[in-house]
Amino acid sequence: MTHTHQYELMVILNPEIDERLVAPNLEKFLKVITNDGGTIDSLDIWGRRRLAYEIEKKTEGVYAVVNFTATAEATQELDRQLKLSEQIMRTKVLRAEDAIAMVASEKERSDAKAARKAAAPAKAPKA
Repeated sequence: MTHTHQYELMVILNPEIDERLVAPNLEKFLKVITNDGGTIDSLDIWGRRRLAYEIEKKTEGVYAVVNFTATAEATQELDRQLKLSEQIMRTKVLRAEDAIAMVASEKERSDAKAARKAAAPAKAPKA
């Protein structure tokens, strides 16, 4: 029995793509997962967003996030195939627990910052 893990995949597609074609386009790739016995838990199209930095001279991209459960091998194959696609500008695969940990450590950092701020001695008001 091969181990499956939960993953989160973020894909940034070419902004020229028709948004209605994003899901069917990605589903072709996601067959790698389902054919291997994995499951697609959710496919979320966020739509066109400004990029943090230019990719291939483009300032926008169509974002999609897929949550799925699969083997590491199928996930690597999915990522490899996505990277070969003309339509896809960027991919990022995270193990779900890593994604959760990243969000948690980000929250921990901001909580610690808030706590430090609260603990800082307030300046005594001038008499």
